[in-house]
Amino acid sequence: MKLELSSASDRLDLAGVQTDGVGFQALAGITGLGLPQLAVQWLEGAGDGAAYRGRRVLPRDIDIPLDIVGRDRVHLAELVTRLARVLADECTLTYADDVGGRWSTPVRWTGGGAIDPGLGDRDTQTVISLRAPNPYFLSESAQTVSIGGAASGAFLSTLVALPVAPSQAIGSVQLSNDGDVAAYPVWEVTGPGDTFKAISPTGETLQWSGTLAVGEKLVIDMGAGTVRDGNGVNKYSLLATAPRFWSVPPGQSTVTASLLNTTSASKVVCSWRPRKWVVI
Repeated sequence: MKLELSSASDRLDLAGVQTDGVGFQALAGITGLGLPQLAVQWLEGAGDGAAYRGRRVLPRDIDIPLDIVGRDRVHLAELVTRLARVLADECTLTYADDVGGRWSTPVRWTGGGAIDPGLGDRDTQTVISLRAPNPYFLSESAQTVSIGGAASGAFLSTLVALPVAPSQAIGSVQLSNDGDVAAYPVWEVTGPGDTFKAISPTGETLQWSGTLAVGEKLVIDMGAGTVRDGNGVNKYSLLATAPRFWSVPPGQSTVTASLLNTTSASKVVCSWRPRKWVVI
């Protein structure tokens, strides 16, 4: 397992001792990288048993035993200082898998880090405790489907087209979520066009009823629940009644997109970042 701990000012490779002979090394006994803890709600009535009412995924608590090895005592002190400075800031824990994927979650230092200065001149061990407010590990690489534009021809040319009128395009596209939990797509729509609609694999509909001129952009972030133009101006008010910000389940799924009054310059880019429950 290869882990990295980084902040805005530094990045610590937690497999450095294994590869370089000095630096930081995560040891056996790491906890908190498996399935997160849950708060489950049950309704108990007068009869036997109870009825399941839902669950809430709790923040992730992670303990990492570390071996810190320097070239000498001075270098060891420099490494301990680097660790302290990274932990003092908001930091990110990143896991690199065996196929080149990188999965990250923001963390905060919550405890641990005691150092015994008498262990040796160039080697010491400690345990750091972190809390991840978001229990998911998010892929650092987004998966993307581009539809339309000059590079790929007419709008929705890659879809199973269901043309309704010369200036209207409707179709379905396959999305592949490589994570093990639902991911939230981000739609970037480039005009000209109006009345953009995105329908989930289970039929949930999000419709934006505004108009885009040539080159104007609309960005709909399903996870954040935001609708903005290319300049960051809020366009949420132009959503149709009862909007549904939906997600993409793990594996293969089919979504439907449509845009009215399009030309060959119209384009839609759908991107999503897979999420994982567990890294090993």
